[in-house]
Amino acid sequence: MNKLRFRSGQVHLVKCRVDADTVIEAGDMVWLDTDDVKPASAFAWDTNLATTQGSFAAKFIGVAHQQSANGDTAPISVDISPLSVYEMDVPSTTYEVGGLLGPDNASTTLMNQQLETVGSAAAAIARAVEYKATAAASLRVSFASAYSTASANVNAAVG
Repeated sequence: MNKLRFRSGQVHLVKCRVDADTVIEAGDMVWLDTDDVKPASAFAWDTNLATTQGSFAAKFIGVAHQQSANGDTAPISVDISPLSVYEMDVPSTTYEVGGLLGPDNASTTLMNQQLETVGSAAAAIARAVEYKATAAASLRVSFASAYSTASANVNAAVG
């Protein structure tokens, strides 16, 4: 589902390669697989959700700003900025500013455009940037790319 919901802030777009057989929608959370980006749903499941989220966080590059259809090989723009604010789908509950978020799952597959609360910084790729006193199914967040040295992602480092 093509739902790029950028709301505010400064973006930092980088051009990333995509394999011909990879389908990416604008708004997908993407990770770097050696030299190509792939959507969260293409990330290999590892033992349980927390372990998979932690492994994904270590390779999370950002939010796709362009789609890539099956057969496309043109590079796409991906936002790696920790200053951008997006409105993302989340499980309907309350949220606090600063709450840690990681990709949600459907069975043993990470979801491309939905986040959930996580219990540790190692599994987080985003933080809530708004308070929700009543249950809400969407939330404004800022992301933390593992490939931006300005990010709060515990994996973001040079060297």
